[in-house]
Amino acid sequence: MSYPISIAEAARQLRSGGLTPRELVERCLEQIHKHEDRLHAWVVVDEEGARQAARRVGDQIAGGKHLGPLHGIPVGIKDIVDVEGFPTRAGSPLTESERKGADAPLVAALGRAGAIILGKTVTCEFACFDPSPTRNPWDPRLERTPGGSSSGSAVAVAMGMCLGAIGTQTGGSLVRPASYCGVAAWKPTFGRVSAEGVVPCSYHLDHPGAIARTAEDLRCMASCLLGVGDGQPAPRPAPPRLGFLTDFFMREADEAIRQVTETAVEKLRDSGAEVERVDLPKGFDDVHRMHRTIMAVEAAAVHRRRFEAHRDGYGPVIAAMLDEGLATSAVDYADALAHQRAFRRSVDALFDAATPPDALVMPATDTSAPGLATTGDSKFQAPWSHAGVPVVSIPSGLATDGMPAAIQLVGRHGDDLALLGVAQWCEQRLDFRELPALLG
Repeated sequence: MSYPISIAEAARQLRSGGLTPRELVERCLEQIHKHEDRLHAWVVVDEEGARQAARRVGDQIAGGKHLGPLHGIPVGIKDIVDVEGFPTRAGSPLTESERKGADAPLVAALGRAGAIILGKTVTCEFACFDPSPTRNPWDPRLERTPGGSSSGSAVAVAMGMCLGAIGTQTGGSLVRPASYCGVAAWKPTFGRVSAEGVVPCSYHLDHPGAIARTAEDLRCMASCLLGVGDGQPAPRPAPPRLGFLTDFFMREADEAIRQVTETAVEKLRDSGAEVERVDLPKGFDDVHRMHRTIMAVEAAAVHRRRFEAHRDGYGPVIAAMLDEGLATSAVDYADALAHQRAFRRSVDALFDAATPPDALVMPATDTSAPGLATTGDSKFQAPWSHAGVPVVSIPSGLATDGMPAAIQLVGRHGDDLALLGVAQWCEQRLDFRELPALLG
């Protein structure tokens, strides 16, 4: 079989008998054995548990039982999400080593769909900013960040160590690592995927979501996590209308990202998409400051007692944010929450025009993957986490440094599957086929 293989293609081969779950699991484990010592994408790999699950699922499929497109698909789980039988360490030595007694609801949903849990992927400390040990496989010298905080999930998917993975986004932690690693990400509408069993960072901003090779694969995962459909919605009958946000995003992007984005948008326009420039939503000028206030205050509330007792156990960047949150007044926090509600209404208004766009489009990141001292800047992703609207990022080309770049598509609140349909249409026209240097 060709490799890396997509969820959609693997599902077709599993159903037809051209591939078995055991063969798929062994191929993923082979990739892990070959590359993990350099890339550090995994906290734990449950080899025996995955093989047992593959045998069980294989018997189901051989007996004619098909649970959907994730049946027999190996996936990874970001290590801030509870998986029964494993501790949730959240990238910190301060967490408990006690094994969890139950899966988080989103992990349980994957299990009911027949997915095979390979293990838990590396995250930045408490899913915040201090870099993890994970390395970006697109850089043969391994001197670039994979992004954070869903770093291990993005690298594992990019390298074919699993076919899909769970991540989370509070600022930009799904879209940014996916973009840096040349794969696709889906940040759902806020609240559509349960955050129960997920280590919290910010109660008003945390979004569990998914990373996979393609938008089609993300639709398979979304149908499971949202509990709707069969993962195969009908293709869009017509090219989409796209609202191109150039203010701020194209100004703040570096030249290489601007070039890739402009080329991608032109390709979509030439393929039949209607592309019109749209203005930033009202309240955008304050969005980053207000997002930061909510995140800092709510993270401080989560960590207050542990931080007071073990300050030296926290990385410098998260520690600075917690200090900031503890020093923020209740009035400023209330103002930030009020801004968030108003900004959501402003974003909704962009989709209520006389001829509303099917999606907004802009670069996913301001640069390609930077060096290891940072996980990158969330300024292009944080506004949509603040608004709580769905986002899909898809690779759009290579920057001049040979690293991948992506566009992100922002949809109407609650229209996740429709947005994924738009993303799949765009993905087919952009036809990104490049692979990481370490797979060459």
